[in-house]
Amino acid sequence: MSSGRIVAVESSCDETAVAVVERGRRIVANVVASQVQLHSATGGIVPEVAARAHLRWMIPVLEEARERSGIDDWSGVDAVAVTEGPGLAGSLLVGITMAKTLAWSLDLPLVPVNHLEGHIYAAWLLDPDEAEKPAPEFPLVAMVVSGGHTFIVEMQDHLRYRLLGQTVDDAAGEANDKVGRLLGLSYPGGPAIMKAAAGATAHDHRFPRAWMGESYDFSFSGLKTAARHEVAEALGLPAETRELDSADLSEQDVAELAWAFQDSVVDVLTSKLLRAARETGARSIILGGGVAANTVLRERIDEGARGLGLPLIVPRPGLCTDNAAMIGAAGYHRHLAGARGDRALDARPSLKLAV
Repeated sequence: MSSGRIVAVESSCDETAVAVVERGRRIVANVVASQVQLHSATGGIVPEVAARAHLRWMIPVLEEARERSGIDDWSGVDAVAVTEGPGLAGSLLVGITMAKTLAWSLDLPLVPVNHLEGHIYAAWLLDPDEAEKPAPEFPLVAMVVSGGHTFIVEMQDHLRYRLLGQTVDDAAGEANDKVGRLLGLSYPGGPAIMKAAAGATAHDHRFPRAWMGESYDFSFSGLKTAARHEVAEALGLPAETRELDSADLSEQDVAELAWAFQDSVVDVLTSKLLRAARETGARSIILGGGVAANTVLRERIDEGARGLGLPLIVPRPGLCTDNAAMIGAAGYHRHLAGARGDRALDARPSLKLAV
């Protein structure tokens, strides 16, 4: 009899993760080794450094997940799911190699999973001791906002996606990192900007909003330019000044600029997601991806969703950032649908979400 348990491996970027998930919902074990401190010195991810860190941590993380799950020798597992893309090629290969080895040694099916749908399926997850709750109801709209991606899809059923809109340039999380660096804040930029913005009191700056007409598309590249101009002005320098020293900014300047940037991003993301929900007749709304951990964004969308009479499902912050439990949740449905990988399974760094 099937246990419905999937062991999942995620290594698409800078998190080494292994999880065991039951029937696409209940987390049995979820272990993540983060590289944030490793990359903070460079203010961004160095691909070769990330891949080497995955090599260092993959087996210890796998063993810890097995111990936490209480499963001896991985018995009682139905399949091995693994992120095949998108992501960093070297990082992906570490996870794929581990998943292939595990699947073949245990004679289990290997299930390739798109990292992006993993962020969507995080909305189905329940922690080990969490009470049962209703699953997201179809049809629904889902927005994923992360360091590398920003998009909105409509789902009529499991694994059925219709792309409504996406960024035409930078992802929201990437803009967070770059503006955070410009303001002299720590990496990653998203949490640092949110923390700095909480200290704003005047709210006297306003960044532009790229509405992109009536489309659901996004553009955040102009925000970086606007941020540079605002920083130059705060420093009393011409807008075209190339070298800006954030150390000369006052703490209040940083807070006000962080607030203005965050307000612009949150305004556009919230407006487009709620309009998509309204215009598609959605019965529920999902918000996922690392930027979804932003409290202001969650609260703003929740307020709008309640105004539409719709439930908003947002994973807890630890499940918004990269993890393997979300791959296990998506992998369960891919497994049921018959998705299989073989010995030729390779990294797909530019993989798109199938629509």
